[in-house]
Amino acid sequence: MSKDQIDQLKNPFTMDINRRQFVTSSIAAGIILPTAMAVAGSASAGAHKAGGKFRLGMGHGSTTDSLDPGTSENGMSQNVIFAYANHLTEVSKEGQLIPELASEYGASADAKVWTFKIRSGVTFHDGKALTPADVVGSFRFHMGEDTKSAGKALLADVTNIAINGDDVVFTLSNGSADFAFIVSDYHFPILPVRDGKLDWASGIGTGGYIMDNYEPGVRAKFYRNPNYWKQDAAHFDEVELLVILDVTARQNAMMNGDVDAIGRVDPKTVHLLARNPSLDILETTGTLHYTFPMRCDATPFDNYDFRMACKLSVDREELVTKILSGHGAIGNDTPISTANPFHNSDLAQRAYDPDKAAYHLKKAGYDGSNVQLSASDAAFAGAVDAALLIKESAAKSGLNIEVVREPKDGYWSNVWNKKPWTACYWGGRPTEDWMFKAAYMADGKWNDTAWRTGDSVDRFNKLVQMGSSELDLAKRREIYYECQALVNDDGGALIPMFANNVHALSKKLAHGPDVAANWELDGGKAAERWWFA
Repeated sequence: MSKDQIDQLKNPFTMDINRRQFVTSSIAAGIILPTAMAVAGSASAGAHKAGGKFRLGMGHGSTTDSLDPGTSENGMSQNVIFAYANHLTEVSKEGQLIPELASEYGASADAKVWTFKIRSGVTFHDGKALTPADVVGSFRFHMGEDTKSAGKALLADVTNIAINGDDVVFTLSNGSADFAFIVSDYHFPILPVRDGKLDWASGIGTGGYIMDNYEPGVRAKFYRNPNYWKQDAAHFDEVELLVILDVTARQNAMMNGDVDAIGRVDPKTVHLLARNPSLDILETTGTLHYTFPMRCDATPFDNYDFRMACKLSVDREELVTKILSGHGAIGNDTPISTANPFHNSDLAQRAYDPDKAAYHLKKAGYDGSNVQLSASDAAFAGAVDAALLIKESAAKSGLNIEVVREPKDGYWSNVWNKKPWTACYWGGRPTEDWMFKAAYMADGKWNDTAWRTGDSVDRFNKLVQMGSSELDLAKRREIYYECQALVNDDGGALIPMFANNVHALSKKLAHGPDVAANWELDGGKAAERWWFA
């Protein structure tokens, strides 16, 4: 890495920069964000207007949800967090990593020490001033042996968090070029510390909206924070997030005007909503992928040949055509998309091959018994249909699949990451390091494939740590290429397709010309970034 590149890594991103400048700066640190491409969208011209009640129909949510940020596990809880709280950094609507509660940030030349200057003049909803101690407590909540946080693995390299005046200093055991991205993860909102403990249960944050009512699995209601520190943000007087898990009910609510916007539009019926003259369709591309994780600690998926047979038994093109109606692309059993900076373009695309699958089934000693695949449209619109298509294609290889239709409510707490083979979705992450640490490291809570033992696993975990601290881009590319190859071959990840985020919006809504694609609904921040025209 050159001196100029090191200087770029050390200097905080405090100035306004255009897209080209950002890409240059990001590459210096080995990171880049997915492109936010709005295929179609609501009118964006005119000044931002304040007022009105924004009703958002969510295809996520469960009665088992909680305000505990460490247990947040779906898009509903994510949007709740983004409504009432802020993070040290955020992904902007333009797809840039920018400061949020940190007014500036930077790293040492080896990326082992990261310093975040905490923004002054920010208060929590109850009037308490934001302090560096709140930041320290917010992160320590996710660390240590006793934590149950899904964010624990992302902070595994943090050895110390210290306060130096207005700065919070993170010391890492290994360098991490992506650490400024990781602290923007929705598990890490900055919440108040009271009597030495993190107060997450009150729903008090520094965000644009103050929580009025929260009913897990039903709704969350907010009203605008009159003292919000951000300028020209959080325009609505009120926000109501509504859990509407059934895709037909959600789309009917949109058609009838009961909500102002919905996410997770069924690709097969998006054309029907597009015909409504009062609606707009907003579509973004990024890292969203639909998966069928096989737990490697459960029979028969603990057998390499059986896992390979399952991967070869899926007609990926059929799924993209029939489930996504073309609103996506085929996957290759790795969570890294073409939007990621180190996507392994050399990795041969896995094709549907019943004969080869049959060979691996025989090698695995498969006796023809039924293998259960649990699915619910809580995972994604059309998940049950996708499972049935997999059943049909797998039958040609001699694999007998029993599709188990699971209830929508409680799916994420009772089925996913518990039963041996399930349907799932992942929003993906902007960087390889972030994605792998969130869901594939051996000790990660969200390692839904339970891929934890064996030489390939040991090699993968070693490589992820190497990649995190490697600042040479060419070497980093080699590392992440190999990581993807290991997951593709040995892992329990069955990732047949990457999906576009498809939303329906009332024409009364407006948003800027750029819409973030790191998460659905403008990076999960539609409530903060959109307004009524």
